[in-house]
Amino acid sequence: MDRLFSRRAEVVSADALQVYRGLDVGTAKPPKDLRERLPHHLIDIIDYDTAFNVGEFCARADAALEDILSRRSLPVMSGGTAYYLKTWLLGMPSTPPADPMVRRAVEQEWRDRENAEIRARLEVVDPESASRIGGEDRYRMLRALEVHQQTGRPLSAFPMPTEARRDHRILSIGLKRDRSELNERIRLRVEAMFSQGLADEVADLRRRGARAEHPGMKGIGYREWFPDESGRSPSLDEVKEMIVRHTRRYAKRQMTFFASLPGVRWFTLVGRDEVPAGLQALVEGFLGHEGCLDQEDDSGHNP
Repeated sequence: MDRLFSRRAEVVSADALQVYRGLDVGTAKPPKDLRERLPHHLIDIIDYDTAFNVGEFCARADAALEDILSRRSLPVMSGGTAYYLKTWLLGMPSTPPADPMVRRAVEQEWRDRENAEIRARLEVVDPESASRIGGEDRYRMLRALEVHQQTGRPLSAFPMPTEARRDHRILSIGLKRDRSELNERIRLRVEAMFSQGLADEVADLRRRGARAEHPGMKGIGYREWFPDESGRSPSLDEVKEMIVRHTRRYAKRQMTFFASLPGVRWFTLVGRDEVPAGLQALVEGFLGHEGCLDQEDDSGHNP
């Protein structure tokens, strides 16, 4: 980060699990010393038993951006939840506001049923949404069923906007790796998480009352520790392999989702610390070198 920006930067995390307190190792939160040197927002803001959705993310992200810009600092939105980033960038689809009664009814109907059953139902009422929502993304599948029950129309009938918002100057940068290298790095990351105490972290969370149905426990790195449908608890090696497998599948889906974002400038990473060729010049050109953060664009916002 320091090599790319000459002005003070602050990060707005777009990670759906780093919002939860206590989920540190399994979400690979930035280390404390980095967060002291480089301010991060939307990390450790709610408890693991509290639901957090894309609408709340967008509202909190906008507030964080205004706060950062008020200090003439440079906001950098970064994270692995492509759905959050895409929705913030393009705006929410034109679905009607959620009806609390309908939401409770849908949650109650599907509370004790498996994700595969939810997906099967979604494939009947909204096959387009079923094809683009991951089979483990219980929240989004239930939201699609909720919209169908509330309106009688499939969620896919309410398309997302296709043009980026215009209230900020935005530079979208995507970083990718060769698939085989990415898969190996995922395995190494999972190994590192175990060596850093993931098992102890999950055990402590469960001692404090964390259950499989809690929102924070549904993320990769946490849900794998709970007993399966038969009540059998997985072994340590089985948990590790499930996390690797689920992370690889998630990475593949996320790359597909990121590819749908408009105007992304893609760079290929090789190794660990090398800044890709052309990235430095792109950022400097966008920032206008030294004068960029001292000027406002036509919308009245700093870039």
